[in-house]
Amino acid sequence: MRVSKVAVVIAAASALVLAGCSSDSGDTAADSGTAAADTSNADMKICMVTHGDGGGFWSVAKAGAVKAGEDLGVTFDYQESNNDAEAQAQLIEADVSGGCDAIAVSAPNPDAIKDAMAKAEAAGIPLVTMNSGSQVFKELGAFTHVGQDEIIAGREAGTKFKEAGATKVLCPIQEQNNIGLQERCDGAKETFGNVENLQLSAGLADLAKSQAEIQAKLESDPSIDAVFALNADIATAAALPAAQATGRDIMIGTVDLSGDAVQAIADGDIMFAIDQQQYAQGYLSVALLYLNLLNGHELGGGLPMYTGPGFVVQDNATLVQELATNGTR
Repeated sequence: MRVSKVAVVIAAASALVLAGCSSDSGDTAADSGTAAADTSNADMKICMVTHGDGGGFWSVAKAGAVKAGEDLGVTFDYQESNNDAEAQAQLIEADVSGGCDAIAVSAPNPDAIKDAMAKAEAAGIPLVTMNSGSQVFKELGAFTHVGQDEIIAGREAGTKFKEAGATKVLCPIQEQNNIGLQERCDGAKETFGNVENLQLSAGLADLAKSQAEIQAKLESDPSIDAVFALNADIATAAALPAAQATGRDIMIGTVDLSGDAVQAIADGDIMFAIDQQQYAQGYLSVALLYLNLLNGHELGGGLPMYTGPGFVVQDNATLVQELATNGTR
């Protein structure tokens, strides 16, 4: 019975990575999902702790993880910290003492969670990192990482801007102490060259202020003709209106999807979005931990398992919009 499930999970997980997975549906923070479709493995408890905020991106990642739990019949618990690294560390420690058999963790601030991860490792709990942490997963005791390499994603974005004929790219960073965001800008600089970072003081918490800061930078430096937004909401609610306010033809690219971002791509207002396919990140993380508990597998060969970058451009935006209605993109 269990052997057949493994085959099903591997086939399903592979299909998800190829097909891609982001949506703009919301969910609440610090929520949990318990698998109910099949209870034959209900004695296995797999937990996930992310820095998520319950918004469109993380609701899709959670949906993938919950679906994997349902498919596998395990008990699954999801918690998120709303970008509070200290709270995330506390949630991980609670999972260690709360009977979790395996844990998946996002790691945008590795230093803040390393002690909690060490406690999990010392307790013999299998670990994977997901979404962020591709460069540090081994240091955190994880046997693999599920997500996209942010430097590679940045490199691909830089190549897109270069091919489009841009001359200078602005890279606004919406969160402090998130190494993945910095890596995206660094990757773009590797392939494009002329990239300038801009640390936003309020980020997603005050999109009007972020728009004003981006607009001020664009107006003070007319040589900037492209913006690499690192978040879909920053792209649509800050970078795009800031660019339009200057009256100049400024290219916009972004990381991650939202309904507004995909529509802007379809309309030709945004050039591209990098899709790291977070539904697959959630699904695969649970499946990999299940296989470890079931059969001792440590898949990935000591390397990350990439779910991206994929690209949404005008040619495939309509298809992505259709898939988003299923809550998997």
